[in-house]
Amino acid sequence: MISAPALLRDLLRCASVTPADAGAQGVLIGVLEGLGFEVTKLRFGEIENFFAERAGPGRHLCFAGHTDVVPAGEGWSHGPFAGAEQNGVIYGRGAVDMKGGIAAFVAACARAPGHVSLLITGDEEADAVDGTVRVLEWMQAQGKIPDFCVVGEPTSRSRLGDVVKVGRRGSLNASIIMPGRQGHAAYPHLAENAVHKLVPVLAELMGTRLDEGSEFFEPSTLQITSVDVGNKTTNVIPGEAVARLNIRFNDLHSGTSLTAWLTDVLARHTPDAILQAKISGEAFLTQPGDEVGALVRAIQTVTRRVPERNTGGGTSDARFIARYCRVVEFGLVGTTMHKVDEAVPVAELEQLVDIYAAMIREFCR
Repeated sequence: MISAPALLRDLLRCASVTPADAGAQGVLIGVLEGLGFEVTKLRFGEIENFFAERAGPGRHLCFAGHTDVVPAGEGWSHGPFAGAEQNGVIYGRGAVDMKGGIAAFVAACARAPGHVSLLITGDEEADAVDGTVRVLEWMQAQGKIPDFCVVGEPTSRSRLGDVVKVGRRGSLNASIIMPGRQGHAAYPHLAENAVHKLVPVLAELMGTRLDEGSEFFEPSTLQITSVDVGNKTTNVIPGEAVARLNIRFNDLHSGTSLTAWLTDVLARHTPDAILQAKISGEAFLTQPGDEVGALVRAIQTVTRRVPERNTGGGTSDARFIARYCRVVEFGLVGTTMHKVDEAVPVAELEQLVDIYAAMIREFCR
C-alpha cells in the first residue's frame, strides 16, 4: 500500500521550482513502476515530462498533473522544501499545487484496479510550451488519448469536495502600440501626443460590456494591466504609448472574435495603431455526463457533500486537454497555494485518496 503523506513529503523535498525537476519525477516514476505502470519519459526542450500507463479493465482514465512549483519566497515557518509535518499538517511549496494531488492519485491507483494513466509535466507554472501540449501530441500519435481526464488542481474552495471545475474561461493578452510624434510640451502644435490618441481607445474598451454571462460562466471581463510611455521628464510629449490588457472570456466568445473586435475599435479611432494579440487559451466547458457523474458520486460518498460545478479561476493545462477529450479539474483546498506556509492536512489528503480510488473503481469497471 502506498502512503500518500509519505509520498508527498518525498516530493516536497525536491525543490522543483519551474522549470527545474530536482528529482521529483524520478520519485514518482520509481513508485509507479513498482505498481506495474509502463513509464515513458518525454523531454521537450529543457522540460521533463512523462506518461505512465497501467493496463486494466474498463475505460481509460487519465490523471494530469505538474511537478513544477512557483518560487518559495521568504518567511516560512518550516523549510519550503523540507517536507515537514506538524500537528497533522504537511508543509511545503507544492503541498496543494499540486504535489498533494499527484501523491493522492498515485496512492489511489495502488488501491483500485483499472485502465489508468498519468500525464505529468514540469512546465505548468511557467510557459506551458514544452509540457502538456507536447505530451498530448505524443499521446495522440501513439493512440493513447484517454476516454476522460481529471486534472488534480486544487479546486476546492473551503472544504474538500465543495467545487469541481467543469470548464475554464479563455484568456487573451493584447498590446496596443499607439504611435505619435514627440515634441516639447510647450509647443503641442508641433507634436502629436500618443497618450491623447490612446485614451479614447481605452475608454471605449473599458466602457463596453462584453456579455451578461452564460449558463456556467460569469460575464467576460477586460482589464487594462499597464499603460507606458517611458517618459523620464515632465516637458516631453510622448511619441509612443503602449497599453496592455487581458480579457477573460466565456463560451460566448473566441479568441479570434475578440481580436477582431479590438482591431475594429482601433481602426475606428486611429488606423495607424498596432495591435499584438496572443490567445493563452480558449474557453471550454465539459457538459454533464456519466464521467463527471462518477466523480461527483465519489465526492458525495466520501465527503457527504454535493460539489458545485463552476468555471471560475484562471487557466490551467485543462485548456489543452479539452482539445482531445472530456476533462474536469478536482483536487485539494487551494487557500494556501502560492503562499508562504503552503500546507495540507493529512486527513484531507487521505480523503482525496479515497475519492480518487472510488472514481477509478466506478469509471474503469
